Amino acid sequence: MNIQGRLVHFSGTVQGVGFRYTARQLARSYKITGYVKNLPDGRVEMLLEGPAEEIDAFLAAIRNRMAHYITAEEHQLRQPTEKFTSFEIRF
Repeated sequence: MNIQGRLVHFSGTVQGVGFRYTARQLARSYKITGYVKNLPDGRVEMLLEGPAEEIDAFLAAIRNRMAHYITAEEHQLRQPTEKFTSFEIRF
């Protein structure tokens, strides 16, 4: 299986609207691990690990559910660490 790591930053009105909780809930339906957290600059950061098609499907679900809050996304490929066992909210 081709495991990929991806760091994603979401901008817009993405804090205080249930973004992290929605992400955690949606993540349960996909074969991904990692975390989501708020950043001090108002963005939300996600580190995702899993098959590329699962990451893409999960991100599509996030966009579908939270589109009216997201104004921009930045993606960076990362070497997967494979140290995560679930998808969690970090504080």
